[in-house]
Amino acid sequence: MAGNTENRVLIHGFGRLSKWLGRSGQAYGLVSENLERFAMADADLYLIAKGNHVLWVGSTGELVGDPMSRSRFRLALDCADRVFRLLTPGTAAERLSTIWDLEGAEPMQGMQAA
Repeated sequence: MAGNTENRVLIHGFGRLSKWLGRSGQAYGLVSENLERFAMADADLYLIAKGNHVLWVGSTGELVGDPMSRSRFRLALDCADRVFRLLTPGTAAERLSTIWDLEGAEPMQGMQAA
């Protein structure tokens, strides 16, 4: 319950909710972050994009443990114009499948909150 309250506060106070559709067809609620002041939290998943094209999806765990992900992250930040945080990243077991699903995601048209 506390997590839902926290997410509502973050949505209304700092970011715009955006719905993205993963390659599996699952819809994800993402909160936009300011790209210039972007800082990752340990437990959250992030999606970095240029327009509607996903450049990188992951967390600090991928940056620390995977050199290829680190390289892709740096390149993504150089090109990106948007960054989003996943509202409910799920359990550790779900993270890899969520990352895979979001790597092929695209914004759902008409589903962005103001």
